[in-house]
Amino acid sequence: MSTLPLIVDGEQLSQHLEDPDVLVVDVSSPETHVKVHVPGAVFLEYAWIVDAQPPRMGLLPSPQQIARVLGFLGVKPDTHVVACDDEGGGRACRLLWTLDVIGHAHFSLLDGGINAWLAEKREVTDSLRNPTPAEYPVPTLDGHGIADRDYILAHLDDPHTVILDARSPAEFNGSKVFAQRGGHIPGAVNLEWTQAMDKQRDLRLRPAEELRARLAELGVTPDKEVITHCQSHHRSAHTYIMLRSLGFEKVRGYPGSWSDWGNSMETPVEQ
Repeated sequence: MSTLPLIVDGEQLSQHLEDPDVLVVDVSSPETHVKVHVPGAVFLEYAWIVDAQPPRMGLLPSPQQIARVLGFLGVKPDTHVVACDDEGGGRACRLLWTLDVIGHAHFSLLDGGINAWLAEKREVTDSLRNPTPAEYPVPTLDGHGIADRDYILAHLDDPHTVILDARSPAEFNGSKVFAQRGGHIPGAVNLEWTQAMDKQRDLRLRPAEELRARLAELGVTPDKEVITHCQSHHRSAHTYIMLRSLGFEKVRGYPGSWSDWGNSMETPVEQ
């Protein structure tokens, strides 16, 4: 069984490309994947791992849909999935968050994705791999890693809970609105998801101590439960995996995120 850590670099992954227990899943745009990808990677269309009930977007698909997608890709319960994409990890991390909430044990993020892989001049291919389908059992969701609207409403005044909004400052303060209402969840703190990336190092995560210090300034500390969200839980899935990589154990993601909260007339909003 693979012993890859949650965040893997190019050197680590390159040593496991022939490992039958490791499967690289590329959640890049189709245009990127057909031109260049990690050898042996299978392609995953992002839309397959999110559900939509407009105006609520980025919802968690049914357990049956998740099992169908994983089985189609050739993922088995003991497969170590290494996810990557071409945008710094948002789509890849949404896949990893999904794996986490269904209790899949083995998964990693390729740090920096295909951008960092190319910068390191590692082997790439444009040869498309047809997945070898497998049987993935329909998972039972127990609420692990998930926060819905009711859960957040019940924890708004909980001093042991912090809501981390991964949207842009303009979305957070309500000057840019993508729902019926703009603003943020009361008491939330804002760290735009790209602030965790090092643009000088091909979108890899910033050093752990730097991230811990920035989070601590916002009151986001490992002793608290952290709920991450954005507009649909795409960007904030990256924040979720970033926190997990730093050793935060009590983390939840909000599927639907602001498209759910901001389109409800029954939720409180601050600006």
